Formats: sequence, C-alpha cells, structure tokens
Amino acid sequence: MIEKAYAKINLALDVTACREDGYHELEMVNLPLNFFDTLTIEEAEKTSYHCNRSYIYFDEKNTVVKALNLLRERFCIDKEFTVILQKHIPTRAGLGGGSADAAAVFRALRKMYSLQASEEEWISLATRVGADVPYCLFNRPAIVRGIGEKLDFFELKNTYTFLLVKPRRGVSTKEAFDRLDMDLCDHTDVAALAQALREGDDRKAFPLMKNSLERSSFEIEPAVRKIKTRLLKEGYDPVMMSGSGATVFAICENNEKTQKTMEQFRKHGNFVRICTNLTI
Repeated sequence: MIEKAYAKINLALDVTACREDGYHELEMVNLPLNFFDTLTIEEAEKTSYHCNRSYIYFDEKNTVVKALNLLRERFCIDKEFTVILQKHIPTRAGLGGGSADAAAVFRALRKMYSLQASEEEWISLATRVGADVPYCLFNRPAIVRGIGEKLDFFELKNTYTFLLVKPRRGVSTKEAFDRLDMDLCDHTDVAALAQALREGDDRKAFPLMKNSLERSSFEIEPAVRKIKTRLLKEGYDPVMMSGSGATVFAICENNEKTQKTMEQFRKHGNFVRICTNLTI
C-alpha cells in the first residue's frame, strides 16, 4: 500500500490561550500542499523501517512508529510490516511532515484492513500521536482549533502558488511556545480570513495572514527573520512563517522573478521549493 503524506501550511496561527495542562489553545487556517513524502507499507515476517534520510530515527518517539503501534493495539492487528518512507518534506519546518507521515499510516491501514471507526474516534486516535495528525488525515482547507482536534472544513475558491524557504537549522516547537509572549505576539481574526478565502477576496485575506509564533521563532533562529525580511524587500506579499518555523512562505507566481529568487536562496544553503495548494 502506497500513501502520499501531504505537507500543510498555516495561513494563520493564532495562539489564544495557555491551558493548565501546558498546551496552548490555537486557532489556525490550514491548507494542504501539493508537496509530499511517500509511505509504502506491506505485510512482512518482521517489522522494519527504512528511509531515504539517514537522520530519521524510527524509535518510539517517531510518529510513524507511534501511529502503527497505536492502530495495532486499537484494532488488534496481529501483523508485522515493512515500512518505507521516502522523505521530501524537511523536518522542523512548520510543514507538518512528521504528522503527515503518521496520517499516511492511518489511511494505509484503514484501507488495507477496512478498519471501521467514527470520524470522532479517528480524530481522537490521531491526536494521541500528534497535534497536527488529525488535520493531516483529511488534507482539506480547514479552520483548526483547540490543540488541533477541532476541524471546520471549507471550500477554497482560489488556487495559490507558494514559494517555501527554510534555513538549514530548524526551530523547536516546544521552545517556540516556551518563549511566547501573549501580549507581544500577533493575533488575527481566523474566521474572517476563512470567509475571505471562501469568497476568493485576496485583498481581505492577505492582511489577516499572521502567526503568533513568529516573534519567538525569530529569537530562536534569526535566519528565519532574515528570510522574511528579504522576501518582503523583494516585493513579495504576503510573506509569513508557517507553524513554529522554520519555513517562510510567500504567495507568488511561478515566473522568472520567483525562479531567480529561488536560485539565490538555494545558493546560500536554504531549502527552497515552489508548490501549490492541494486540490482534490
């Protein structure tokens, strides 16, 4: 069974409160990107994991391992597997790569064994693996609330092209939240942004694209701030960080200017990619 694990992007990320359990209440607008890892899973005599990236460790903290073990337990799957992950989405990038890989395990096993559960249970199980996993199960534009488990899907009118730029170093999500100052960080109207996207009104939508974690992530990795500043100086608008970073994206056109921008960032060792939002 082969599953594509699609990256996600945050067009808005608003941290609205800090909970007593240490988690934060979020309101986000997420889009899936036509940019993906590929996960292959087949029955085998002994479970093994393989990846094209040597820095990926399949220990108990790995989202693929966690998802597989959780579904084995919940649905009494007494099977061993060979799992092959072709990794393209960078790590610590704010693009949900690890969550997308876990969600791909969910979809693959659900198809392989015709697993039956309510949507609410799938979301509950996915939340046990990671906060972004519930969203990545569906790969649709959505307002995402809570810690990632509350999903309100909507139809996107326009198709967008994104220039993604990530410096060599990533950003720790935990550290970004630990450094968050609720009084100084950006906040936005997520519902208004989603409505503007439904209507295809970019003049209303673009100014609402903000990320509460930018300030703290810029402190952790100044290269993220430099990338955003440079893209703004070159005339890209909007420009924003996705997730807790370290990827910065600009909405753009796939033209000669964008290709030249990509070449310049790539020369300095950054990860660079151009892609569109996923349309299914």
